[in-house]
Amino acid sequence: MYLSVTAYIAVANQKGGVGKTTTTINLGSTLGKRDQRVLVVDLDPQANATSGLGQRKDAAESMYQVLLDGTPIQEAIVATGFPNLDLARSSTAMAGVEVELVSELARESRLRDALRPLEGTYDVILVDCPPSLGLLTVNALTACRQVLIPLQCEYFALEGLAQLLAAVDLVRDRLNGELRVFGVVMTMEDRRNRLSVQVVDDVRRHFPREVFDTRIPRSVRLAEAPSYGRPVDEYDPASRGAQAYAALASEMTARLRAELPIELPAPVAAHG
Repeated sequence: MYLSVTAYIAVANQKGGVGKTTTTINLGSTLGKRDQRVLVVDLDPQANATSGLGQRKDAAESMYQVLLDGTPIQEAIVATGFPNLDLARSSTAMAGVEVELVSELARESRLRDALRPLEGTYDVILVDCPPSLGLLTVNALTACRQVLIPLQCEYFALEGLAQLLAAVDLVRDRLNGELRVFGVVMTMEDRRNRLSVQVVDDVRRHFPREVFDTRIPRSVRLAEAPSYGRPVDEYDPASRGAQAYAALASEMTARLRAELPIELPAPVAAHG
């Protein structure tokens, strides 16, 4: 066991198309290959993390049953076939879950209660949030100790971020006093584009400590991999995208080692 405390990380941004699911899948795979036991929780009704890891979206047991019916989360978890990487599946039924949760008691803490029996079973739990600040995202923020924010390298990158941070503050004050921003990862970077460089500089000025050094490039391989149901390090391990997520995983591991009472394995030295 490498962790004395499981790291619960919500991957969140209410804007769509910023790389939340791509980041969740590829970090999960990379960390798994480093002998860390990882669970990806697909909380998005689009179920892209589920299909991106080679699983069907019409599973009989999914996070829908876990959140609405109190089904043990273990029944929604499947092995992905990739090293040390499991998945708690989403399904198309999740599309109506926020409406159905509105009238339920303790609706904000359903995910936290579901994850509680998994403490110590996994080293890292990554929750892929939907592109909204609705009840599903609130459930993720209530259940997790840290928030990882993917931010696209585009002109409107900071637009809406204040709203997300305000939601994080609200959840911390009312539902989860341990919650904090773990880091900001810049995605879809095109270093040939001066605007991308300017956006990164602007974000660093606003969040000098939170922004990871690693930036995720625009990559055809990253875009292709989900259609084959594989993380990019399985689809094309030599690609720029795979190398970027490997570097991001190293940074994440270093931060976790510094901030949590954990014992993570040392990075494996490259050969050749």
